[in-house]
Amino acid sequence: MAMWAGRFKKEESKDVNDFNSSISFDSRMFEQDILGSIAHATMLGHQNIISKADSELICKTLGEILEDIKCGKLLFDYDAEDIHMFVEAELTKRIGEVGKRLHTSRSRNDQVALDIRLYLRDEIKNIKDLTLNLINVILNLADKNKETIMPGYTHLQRAQPITFANHLLAYATMLARDIERLDDTNKRLNRNPLGSCALAGTTYNIDREMVASLLHMDSVTPNTLDGVSDRDFCVELASAIAIMQMHLSRFSEEIIMWSSWEFKFIDLDDAYSTGSSIMPQKKNPDIAELVRGKTGRVYGNLITLLTMLKGIPLAYNKDMQEDKQAIFDSVDTIKDCLKIFAPMLETMSVNKDNMKKAAAKGFINATDLADYLVKKGMAFRTAYKISGTLVAVCIDKNTTLEELPLEEYKKLSDLFEDDLYEAIDLRNATFKRTSQGASSIESTAKQIADLKKELGL
Repeated sequence: MAMWAGRFKKEESKDVNDFNSSISFDSRMFEQDILGSIAHATMLGHQNIISKADSELICKTLGEILEDIKCGKLLFDYDAEDIHMFVEAELTKRIGEVGKRLHTSRSRNDQVALDIRLYLRDEIKNIKDLTLNLINVILNLADKNKETIMPGYTHLQRAQPITFANHLLAYATMLARDIERLDDTNKRLNRNPLGSCALAGTTYNIDREMVASLLHMDSVTPNTLDGVSDRDFCVELASAIAIMQMHLSRFSEEIIMWSSWEFKFIDLDDAYSTGSSIMPQKKNPDIAELVRGKTGRVYGNLITLLTMLKGIPLAYNKDMQEDKQAIFDSVDTIKDCLKIFAPMLETMSVNKDNMKKAAAKGFINATDLADYLVKKGMAFRTAYKISGTLVAVCIDKNTTLEELPLEEYKKLSDLFEDDLYEAIDLRNATFKRTSQGASSIESTAKQIADLKKELGL
């Protein structure tokens, strides 16, 4: 029998019950639901809203229910509408009338708002831990490749020489920002909505701050209507996850390219690759491709949440039940991607020679040639034009800037001397970039050290 049976004369249709039910997906919040109820019951007893004996019995029994679910002794009843009603029904089944006192000065509206906040708070920590592990893998890989020269690209055209370390550190920096976004989301998420009740608060002398303290929350939501209808934190988390997933997707795209025969900068470990059903020579970067592919569903979840919220008036509406599957899927997806991404990177081989050979082609030291003239007093735009002309000469003569004779240089400027070959040497062009955040050995070492300090790694 539904809890609202006193108002209704007819039983709810089974089809309606199935359509309305959320226990199939909100049952994952059982621990948060029970811990929230324990905090609520403790407060009710402390405030003498119910007797201390009843409060203690409720808390004790809820603890037993929690342990029984965790060990598999108590299974979910999927005929229950949601996890809240399942727990309350089980509590009443065990201790009778006393169990019915738990819902005093509480609605499912503020109860579910609390549960999802507590659940996502826990998941933010899990996502952070996985992200920190991935960053640590990237930093270790970067540390081993501070002298590995590769071409840097713009427009997917070879542009300037960099190190593989500096390229990797770009992704470590992105992920560090992702952690900042998770932390910032948690600031607004970690507030207690319980006590908002259905929408208007309660006439009972409750202590919302006490409940917040028991649940290690920073504060309470200041407005009761907003307390039950706010899902901004779901949107914020979905957005933070979408941005992180986008970063992983960009990284995946490069891994896919780097592992192709056209680049062959890296070799993925066999354990993180797949083969072909018809072409025996194939070694496919399926893991990276799946990470890239899953980005679309994470974006979709963000749009689902924004669209679900955009047209509903205050306060709670049943539309808001649709928040859970969207945000749960985003959480699950990013965790799965982070779990598989770290070992995929950790086990891949770096083909340093192929990277260096690629860097030796494409005139990627042309900017260094222009800088050479600038340091001798020439205006940059003039130097830029001369460097471009010399690249065209090299293309016509099928040679490189390093191999072009000095007399060809002097045809365009008397500032060129023998020392120009040192200035455009690939190693010098890479490691003399000593500005903060650049590719020199010292700079990449500092980036690694700074990230480790910032993130506590």
